[in-house]
Amino acid sequence: MVINPRRVEQQLRNFQRAIEAYDNKEPFARFITRFFKANKQMGASDRRMTSRLCYNYFRLGRSMLDLPTLDRLIVAEFLCETQSALVTLHRPDWTSCMTTPLAEKLRFLNMQGYDLENRFFPFASYLSPGIEKEEFSLSHLVQPDLFIRVSQHYKETVERELAAHGISFEQVFKNAYRLPSGSNLQHIRGIEGLYEVQDLSSQQSLEIPSLKQGEKWWDACAGSGGKSLLLVDRWPHIDLLVSDVRLSILRNLDERFDKANVKTIYRKKVLDLTQDISHLMDGEVFDGIVVDAPCTGSGTWGRTPEMLTQFDEERIQGFVSLQRQIVDTAVRYLKPQGTLMYITCSVFEAENELLVRYLEEEHGLMMEDGGVIKGYNRKSDSMFAARLRKNQ
Repeated sequence: MVINPRRVEQQLRNFQRAIEAYDNKEPFARFITRFFKANKQMGASDRRMTSRLCYNYFRLGRSMLDLPTLDRLIVAEFLCETQSALVTLHRPDWTSCMTTPLAEKLRFLNMQGYDLENRFFPFASYLSPGIEKEEFSLSHLVQPDLFIRVSQHYKETVERELAAHGISFEQVFKNAYRLPSGSNLQHIRGIEGLYEVQDLSSQQSLEIPSLKQGEKWWDACAGSGGKSLLLVDRWPHIDLLVSDVRLSILRNLDERFDKANVKTIYRKKVLDLTQDISHLMDGEVFDGIVVDAPCTGSGTWGRTPEMLTQFDEERIQGFVSLQRQIVDTAVRYLKPQGTLMYITCSVFEAENELLVRYLEEEHGLMMEDGGVIKGYNRKSDSMFAARLRKNQ
């Protein structure tokens, strides 16, 4: 590996400027896009390297906060990459270990005198039961892959176009494909509307027995429509209502449905489920309700590692209170023997198992199936999904 020291130092300066300018008030992905627009002198390779260095730096979470910024970045590059000009220039004796497994890298750093108390994910005490704390924490050092969902009718076309454009892919299960992180699909016009970007765990979050023709379903926190699209792709014959508290996000849902050529006729309403909505529901009741609840998003922080240092655990209870308000409202519109799908992209017990217990104890629902969907051992997000039945 040929190293240009001046080039490496320029990359370091770009990193430092970006990190110092970031105020933690917005997702880093949004910030860095604006940062690059304001620094048009940065070429494509500069932008890629700046993003890489920043994200790797964030992946350390709250580990080794006592180190100077440069030393901490070198450790991050060593742990997250198999090649690094920065490591080669500043720690040449480390380079022979860069291609070794992560466990060996950690042992090597420990022998070098680094305090490697595992603080990559500093909220392990709040995790749902069954999540392997050490493995989950270390998974944040690895960038998750990109996953797409492809309708059965379009698989051959999508596979052919991906291959023609030199994008490697792996079919994980029936309609799910794994692609390298950062794969740019937007320029492949031949597959526009034939796939949905959706994490692997999210694709597994709606495990429902076959639905009957005309069943009434309500996606109560629809957002931009990811779960609704999954629902109508599997069961296009349902009667679907989608709602969200934001009109703008429902407009995004419309665009997404149109792009995906959804044929299912659906209705939409702007609803705030923390308020009384009875005057807007016209006495409707549903065979099934999907509550993809607002949450901490802690199962997705491998994609947004800045959250590892930004998040305050005191916020968990605020999300739990919001989730309880939402399910309190939603359950009122569920038919007897109806199905409630409760979903989060959180790994915290308070938002998951304890919320299900609340549904059982306060509303008489019975959990039929579900639990944590582990993604940390397969380079995807981790989620929680529970299917509950209303018995009265």
